[in-house]
Amino acid sequence: MKERFFDYIHQLQDTITNGIEAIDGQAHFREDRWDRPEGGGGRTRVIENGAVFEKGGVNISGVHGKLPEPMQKMFGVGDVDFFACGLSLVLHPKNPMVPTVHANWRYFEMYDENGAVVDSWFGGGQDLTPYYLFDEDAVHFHTVCKDACDRHDAAFYPKYKKQCDTYFWNAHRHEARGVGGLFFDYCRADENRTMDDWHAFVTDVGDSFLSAYGPIAEKRKNMPYTGEQRTWQEIRRGRYVEFNLVHDKGTLFGLRTNGRIESILMSLPPHVQWVYDHHPEPGSEEARLVAVLQRPVDWLGVDR
Repeated sequence: MKERFFDYIHQLQDTITNGIEAIDGQAHFREDRWDRPEGGGGRTRVIENGAVFEKGGVNISGVHGKLPEPMQKMFGVGDVDFFACGLSLVLHPKNPMVPTVHANWRYFEMYDENGAVVDSWFGGGQDLTPYYLFDEDAVHFHTVCKDACDRHDAAFYPKYKKQCDTYFWNAHRHEARGVGGLFFDYCRADENRTMDDWHAFVTDVGDSFLSAYGPIAEKRKNMPYTGEQRTWQEIRRGRYVEFNLVHDKGTLFGLRTNGRIESILMSLPPHVQWVYDHHPEPGSEEARLVAVLQRPVDWLGVDR
C-alpha cells in the first residue's frame, strides 16, 4: 500500500502543479529535492510572485525510521518504526478576492520489531479560506467535496465536513480559519472497509482538488481590489499563520520528526499584518465574513 500511495502522490503533484501554473499564466514552480538524515526525503515545489499566486507550495514527502519519542507518547506506543508519506499544499493568491486554499492527503504505517505492519491509516482533506466571501464559491467547493464523498458513502460528507469545521477552529480567536471543506484521519481497515477502499476514497478526493478550487481562482483572479482590501487580506492571513503555528497537527508532526523546516513552513504567506484590536466596519463585507466564521455554515443543507 505504501508504494502504491507514494506513486499516486508523485503523479498528483505533477497534475496539480501543472494546473496551478496554467491558472497563474506567468510563474512556474521551483523544485527542491531533499533528504531526511533519519530516512526518506521529499520533493518540494514552490511558486512565488506570480500573476495570481503570491506564494504557494505543493510538497510530497516519504519519511521512515524510528518513531520519535514525542510521537510515541502521542500514539501510546513504545519504540517502533514508522513510514509516513503524503502531499501537502497551500496556495496564497495575490488578489484578496481569491481565497487561500489548503489540502493534504497522507498515509501512515507502524511496524513491530520483525518489520510487520501493526497499524496503518489514511488521512487528509481540503479546505477554503476566503478573505471576501462569495457564497457561490463556498457552495461550489463543498459540492465538489460532497460529490467525491458520495461516490463512496453518503455519510462521509456530513461527517468529514463537521470534522473539518471542528479541526480548523482557531480556538484562541473563537472563529473558524475559513469556510471548511473536508477533514478525515485515522481511516483504518475494519469490518466495513478495506485499506483498498480507503485508498480509493482518498485518491478520489485528491483527484477532485483542481475541480474544487480551479474554477474559483479563475473566476476571481482578475477582479479589481483596493489597498484597503489588500490590508484586510494581510490581517486575515495573520489568523491563518496563528492556526498553523499553534494548532495544526501536521506542522507539529513535521517539527517533532525533524522534518525539513523550509517545507514545513512553506504554508506561511509572505506578507502578513497583526493590527492591534482590529475590528471591521459594522455592516461591511469584512464584518460579514467574520460573522460567518464565528459559526460553521451548512453550505449544502445536508449537515446532520
